[in-house]
Amino acid sequence: MSTNKAIKPDKFLVDLLNARSPSGFEFEAQAVLNKYLKPAADRYEKDALGNRIATLNPKGDPIIMLAGHMDELGLMVRYVDPKGFIYFDTIGGHDLSIISGRRVCILTSKGVVKGVTGKRAVHLMDAEDRKKTPKLHEMWIDIGAKSDKEALKLVSIGDPIVYDHGFELIRGSIGAARAFDDKAGCYVVSETLRRLSKLKKKLAACLVSVATAQEEVGVRGATTSSFSVNPHIAIAVDVGHATDHPNCDPKRFGKFEMSKGPIISRGPNTNPMVFKKLTDCAKKLKIPYQIEADARPTGTDARVMQMARQGVATGLISIPLRYMHTPSEMVDLADVENAVKLLVGFVQSFKKGEHCHF
Repeated sequence: MSTNKAIKPDKFLVDLLNARSPSGFEFEAQAVLNKYLKPAADRYEKDALGNRIATLNPKGDPIIMLAGHMDELGLMVRYVDPKGFIYFDTIGGHDLSIISGRRVCILTSKGVVKGVTGKRAVHLMDAEDRKKTPKLHEMWIDIGAKSDKEALKLVSIGDPIVYDHGFELIRGSIGAARAFDDKAGCYVVSETLRRLSKLKKKLAACLVSVATAQEEVGVRGATTSSFSVNPHIAIAVDVGHATDHPNCDPKRFGKFEMSKGPIISRGPNTNPMVFKKLTDCAKKLKIPYQIEADARPTGTDARVMQMARQGVATGLISIPLRYMHTPSEMVDLADVENAVKLLVGFVQSFKKGEHCHF
């Protein structure tokens, strides 16, 4: 449960949350991982998609891969009109109704350019206009430029953009951030390796923690890294919908609560032996958890991890999150911590050669 007391969040997590890393442009998150994760690994690699792959005990058996994606939603400069207003495309799945009126950061080769997503004021709309959500091509970004020539000295076509919303504690251990999806999961898999690297007890397993790229545009980093790592067991850690807020019917979406522990997925996308091992570990360690019934392949890295090469015994852990894909996603950091503890125990529980075949 939530501590309901002010806490000091782990600086590694805060740095990840504040890193601006829209899909395909994960540079700032990669730099954070290089700083915090690389020193803990026996082997640390990067690849052509930008994944960060950290290995502990490389000669161990089984090979366990943990994956959390480092990328986030974004926008991209598409066109600058003669008056210097910037039109944009979306990176990942946006709710168009919440884009307008936001402060944004345009990430250019020369540094960050600040701007605002513009919209015609409500005073200048008639009754019918007020009912409509603007279409993407009807929105723009205002950087205060007077012309396209001036604007294009500051930004370039194809520059990525993120909302200008950083991490903030709201109350106790509950925080809000632009990109808990999925910096929370990326932190969990990375921190699991960091903690295990400090323990004197040798692992039977080889642990590979992967910060995956480009999940928001098609689980692309997990596709390539699952193939290259070739694990026996894999766990994806992402965020899941907390349905404990108004206007969210549990009969439609299931019942999941923030501050009640990580969500463990059960269904065809997950291996039943991995599911049982996760729940057994949670019970043994007295970690609260919730179960989600996923009747189809999930919208996470787990979807492709399960199907890599000859097939992988896969599990999925989700951090309960309110207001997904908005600029102010909300998470209880106690749930994040419990996910780390669960995975530390899970990895330690494996005996040599245990592969979860059934």
